[in-house]
Amino acid sequence: MITNPTPQRALRGHRPERPGQRPATTGEFIAQLAQHLTDRDRWLARMLYEHKVLTTHQITEIAFPSARAANSRLLQLYKWRLVDRFQPFITSGTAPMHYVLDVAGATVLAREDGLDPRTLNFRHERSIGIAHSLRLAHTVETNAFFTALIASSRTPKASGQLTTWWSEARCGTHFGDIVRPDGYGRWHEQHTAFEWFLEFDFGTERPDRVGAKLPGYAKLAATTGITTPLLIWVPTVRREARIRRALVAALGTLDDPSLVPVATSSADFHDGQQHDPSAARWQPLDSQQPAPRRLRLAELGNFWPQLTPLSSASSPSTTVGGDPSHDLTAPHPLAPRPTPRRPGR
Repeated sequence: MITNPTPQRALRGHRPERPGQRPATTGEFIAQLAQHLTDRDRWLARMLYEHKVLTTHQITEIAFPSARAANSRLLQLYKWRLVDRFQPFITSGTAPMHYVLDVAGATVLAREDGLDPRTLNFRHERSIGIAHSLRLAHTVETNAFFTALIASSRTPKASGQLTTWWSEARCGTHFGDIVRPDGYGRWHEQHTAFEWFLEFDFGTERPDRVGAKLPGYAKLAATTGITTPLLIWVPTVRREARIRRALVAALGTLDDPSLVPVATSSADFHDGQQHDPSAARWQPLDSQQPAPRRLRLAELGNFWPQLTPLSSASSPSTTVGGDPSHDLTAPHPLAPRPTPRRPGR
């Protein structure tokens, strides 16, 4: 029998000291951060504001050379309350650390954009509250789709680059009265650009419910005069076959099916580059001109001749349509180059 039990508080892991919420937003504290935050730190804070949550693995593959470097810097940003973190419960193994924006990060971003932090659409309780959201897994996996494209853009032999990534919230600001995609992206390769809306299927909706979204995208194309392809990512090849049958039926009900170019792919499709959405894994939905093989992301633009050609200099707000206003400027998907070390450090 244990006669001198260890106090429960002694069993807890060490938690780094952090300033309270109010001190972390004072002008003095924010001024002190100015000499410590790099361009990459500020970019990461803006990415977390835009996309709500990123895991350690996702942050590493889009901004750091190694997991060790990422963990070291993220710990420091956590101490400064630029970011906050949590680990979801899973039944087997250990979940990765999930990072969200914290109060100091939101204040820094507001100051950068000339906004009053008090009017910024940010609440720490809501930011960290995503830990209990029923949509957490869907948000994380949707973000993983785009972070994989960023990781592909960062490789030495990369042939293309992700130049735009809008979150579901930003898409809702622009097109929410008609459609609400899970994301919007633009890929540049060989002096051409290809843009798309993403519907990330988590396997929880009936196939006909997925097909029921197509009339909304047709209405958006007719309203704006711009045809934007719709990419649908599903978990399995078997699920993809069912979804495609539902999509064919839905396209058959449209007055002009060419307004909604659709392509599908599945997470378990093996092509040697399983986790790269830019690889040859996309299957266009076109009964009149079926693709002879699965296409690369950059090849989809050539498959649909009705698409408006995009220049590399055009911005999403002018080519997609909608109200470009938002409380914070959207970040570029690619992280800025790391700040060189100071002499003597």
